[in-house]
Amino acid sequence: MGRHNFKKLKIWQEGISVVQETYKIVKDFPDYERFNLVSQLIRCAVSIPSNIAEGTSKSTDRHLNKFIEDSLGSAFEWETQLIIAYSENYVTEEQFKVLESKIQQLQKMISGFQAGLNLKS
Repeated sequence: MGRHNFKKLKIWQEGISVVQETYKIVKDFPDYERFNLVSQLIRCAVSIPSNIAEGTSKSTDRHLNKFIEDSLGSAFEWETQLIIAYSENYVTEEQFKVLESKIQQLQKMISGFQAGLNLKS
C-alpha cells in the first residue's frame, strides 16, 4: 500500500469542515455546557479528520482501516450529540438540518472509502 496524502483526501477535507462548523455553533451554547456537550462535540469533530490523518501514516490498508473505522464512529457520535443539541434548542432547525445532512454525507463518504480499502485487502 502506498501511503495517502491525507490533506488531499476529500474525507479529511470534509472532516475539517465539520470541525469548523462545530466551533461556530458551540459559541452560542450556554456556558454551563462548556465542559459537557461543547467539549464532547469538539472532541468528536476533531477526532474525525485526526483519525483519518493518523491512519494514513500506517503501512498497511488493514491498519489504515482501523483508523477510518474510528473516524466513522466519531462521525456517528457527533451526529448523536447534534441531535441532543437540537433537542435542547441549542441549534435552530435550519442549522440542524444542514449539519445533519453534512455529517450523513461524510459518513457515506467515509464508509465508501473504507469499502474501497476492504476490497483491496
